Amino acid sequence: QVQPVESGGGLVQAGGSLRLSCVVSGRTFGKYAVGWFRRAPGKVREFVGTINWSGARTYYADSVKGRFTISRDNAKNTGYLQMNSLKPEDTAVYYCAVEETDDGSSWYEEAYDYWGQGTQVTVSS
Repeated sequence: QVQPVESGGGLVQAGGSLRLSCVVSGRTFGKYAVGWFRRAPGKVREFVGTINWSGARTYYADSVKGRFTISRDNAKNTGYLQMNSLKPEDTAVYYCAVEETDDGSSWYEEAYDYWGQGTQVTVSS
């Protein structure tokens, strides 16, 4: 069973930075995209960004564009979400997800095959 595991969440002041990691473990399988989503208190889970297998393509939600950066290290089976200039409205549980695809990457939840348990990010004002 493939299992993504997030880490790196925590409490940070507005304007600060955090880097989340997503280690993908489990049975050997082919190429995959890594997506990041978040659920703020009282809201539905929303797309944050995604990166394809090669790392050549990334897509971001408008709300995080220019502040967040997604990257990956395939040798380590790890994806990263670098979050800069954090705002209180970024407070949420952040999830990483894996989409088994040769070269694609999707913004919608239904495309993803495996999900992590989430890590809490809290931004204080």
